[in-house]
Amino acid sequence: MAKLYFHYSTMNAGKSTLLLQAAHNYRERGMQVMTLTAALDDRAGRGVIASRIGIAEGAESFTTDCDLYDRVVAQAHAAPPACIFLDEAQFLTEMQVWQLARIADDLGIPVMCYGLRVDFRGRLFPGSAALLALADDLREIRTICHCGRKATMVVRLGPDGAALREGAQVQIGGNESYVSLCRRHWRDAVGDPSVDASH
Repeated sequence: MAKLYFHYSTMNAGKSTLLLQAAHNYRERGMQVMTLTAALDDRAGRGVIASRIGIAEGAESFTTDCDLYDRVVAQAHAAPPACIFLDEAQFLTEMQVWQLARIADDLGIPVMCYGLRVDFRGRLFPGSAALLALADDLREIRTICHCGRKATMVVRLGPDGAALREGAQVQIGGNESYVSLCRRHWRDAVGDPSVDASH
């Protein structure tokens, strides 16, 4: 039975690298895949999945008003994909995550989503929240904090190098302004929410 997968992590954990490798493995066995990425993320160019280690490939881009189920059905008439790979999954809407679940359930095509779990404020992205609720299989991609512990959070640094506490959830580009940290060091950087909430 096909499943909806969510591979999640913080910044710089290698999500896009793993996606590109998995897609390559399918193609190497003569299987067709469909790759998608958020139109919002155009750091490497629109419709490009790029890894920080230097590998990249073209992909179809999606926006928040795109019906992913209809798009896959249209593609399947010409050449049914053996698997769908979707990068930047945090930018999905809740409805789009339901569409991906329907692709797995009704069309029998596995869907592999890769994305961030939380933003720099420690809050879930809408797409990530829906995937955590609906995905059949959750897989954490691990990276480490400067202390050696598992990094589960990310901070966004301002021009002065200090961690920001507020701002837009999405900021495309500026990868150097993000740092992955363990929860303890994230709290040290932005302030402890449990202490702030009591004042």
